[in-house]
Amino acid sequence: MSGHAEPYGREGLPLHEAREQVLAAVEPLQGAVTLPLANALGRVSATAVRAAEAVPGFRASIMDGYALGQNSQPKAGDTWVLTGRSAAGHPFNGTLTAGESIRILTGAPLPEGAGWVLPQELMQVDGTRLTLVKEASDRPWIRAEDDECGRNDLLLEPGQRLGPADLARLAGCGIAELSVHRQPRIGLLISGDELVAAGSPRPPGAIWESNGTLLDTMLRSLGQTVAEHRVVADQLEALSSALQTLAATCDVVVSTGGISAGDSDWIRPLVDELGEVAFWKLFLRPGRPFAFGRLGEGVPFFGLPGNPVAAAITGLQLLWPALQRLEGQSHPELFPRLKVVLADPLARRPGRPELARARLETSEGGTPMARIDGSQASSRIGSLQQADLLLEIPADAGNLDPGTPLWAQLIRRPLF
Repeated sequence: MSGHAEPYGREGLPLHEAREQVLAAVEPLQGAVTLPLANALGRVSATAVRAAEAVPGFRASIMDGYALGQNSQPKAGDTWVLTGRSAAGHPFNGTLTAGESIRILTGAPLPEGAGWVLPQELMQVDGTRLTLVKEASDRPWIRAEDDECGRNDLLLEPGQRLGPADLARLAGCGIAELSVHRQPRIGLLISGDELVAAGSPRPPGAIWESNGTLLDTMLRSLGQTVAEHRVVADQLEALSSALQTLAATCDVVVSTGGISAGDSDWIRPLVDELGEVAFWKLFLRPGRPFAFGRLGEGVPFFGLPGNPVAAAITGLQLLWPALQRLEGQSHPELFPRLKVVLADPLARRPGRPELARARLETSEGGTPMARIDGSQASSRIGSLQQADLLLEIPADAGNLDPGTPLWAQLIRRPLF
């Protein structure tokens, strides 16, 4: 073991520098699979996808009304002869000439010669005679044949994470399956002598293990899957064996605890022995004890803090972008930022920059507000419950008054 004492300074790396180093050190995994659209939600496209033909492929009516055999704007009092009907899936089989019209329904194809659609509420029908009784707008109410896409249009770029709208558009363009990148196999190691499983008796000094549940479910909510999950006591040989096994079977290894400088903190020196520690310690609250490096044949290693909130926060800030890069996402996404004001006073001491958990509310005047409930201790999982925001509090900030403006990361993810 190399036994580095303070190789990165007492304060540690600023978060943005740590993220830059992590993303520069990881490369996309090799390999792709072909999946039906229904199984591709949250995956990353491996190839570009182009449209085989224009969609919808025909001019269509935007509303229920009447298609006219003309291209000019109609005027009140104009009349036409009704000659047929067009409905979705049952087009009118013919051509319209000047003075002719057909009944047409939303989404139905326009026949050749039709250049205008009038809403039904503007029309009067007397047998086969159609009359415009009110002034019409200058809009023809026709959807172009390439409204969704034209032939050979780019529908999807490689390296794009797939949401419901992406998949629906592909389906609407006739595509049933696509090639996606292989997902990283994540090995999760939870260390600690004091840990016992939830539901089991708790001896004096023990705590019920929660980091495994928190990280496993958090990663699942981000579309990732923990392939192997181990809970190991703070014993040198057992931890060494677990790290080597996970490095041999997984694409990335994540641990919690054991990376500080205590008597039983074995993880960081073991990683330094089995591979390399690129950096450790962050200039951040919560999450100062954090390590990044490699195990074995270059498997990325993330040593998260032992406190659950700190593990979750550093996982979102550093592990999640790296997993996106490993899965082939071209531009790893960070959480969008917005300006908010504090709803309540916040007591704190200057020291390290902080990511505080808060709910997003709106004032009567429409101002986005951040409300913090209870303690922000890194051991208190309750501070994560109902959190919409991670407030970015500068290192030099002391006690903050209500109304103080702050930047915040919006950690509620978009639906589409």
